[in-house]
Amino acid sequence: MNEKDKMLAGLAYNAGDEQLFADRMHAKSVCHRFNIADPIQLEAQMAILKALLIIKDRAHIEPNFFCDYGYNIEVGSNFYSNHNLTILDVCKVTIGNNVLIGPHVMISTATHPLDPIERQHQEYGANVSIGHNVWIGGNVSILPGVTIGDNCVIGAGSVVTCDIPINSVAVGNPCRVTKTLETQSISV
Repeated sequence: MNEKDKMLAGLAYNAGDEQLFADRMHAKSVCHRFNIADPIQLEAQMAILKALLIIKDRAHIEPNFFCDYGYNIEVGSNFYSNHNLTILDVCKVTIGNNVLIGPHVMISTATHPLDPIERQHQEYGANVSIGHNVWIGGNVSILPGVTIGDNCVIGAGSVVTCDIPINSVAVGNPCRVTKTLETQSISV
């Protein structure tokens, strides 16, 4: 396996690999073009990101937006993100339909070994999945390996370190379920 294959599989890999470095630089260039694009030209602005991310219809991301690679991010229909979304996508990030994300949110699939010697040369990651009809408040951090179920609300400032079951309101650091929602069936 090459370093990219290891990264995508969630195995320890060398982030300094030439191919991965080139992929990150490409993503940074695309994000830069998106972030400085004319905000009045909404379709043209989003077209820049659609060349990098997998985006279904009716999606809008406010600048500034940052990511590591882009090709590991899949966004569902009717998606909205407020300013300053950062996605560290060394592994897959899947976001469902009808998702709202507040400002200054960080989604990270990237993590590092605890051993300080290993940490100098390797990192690894774990997928993040966000279900349908989810609202994520401002200043939330979602950590590697987390799944957030359908119809959830994640309170502002939360640090999501573990899975959140469907139909939950969850808040805090670490984020914990505080309420179960009784929801009607919603089509996605």
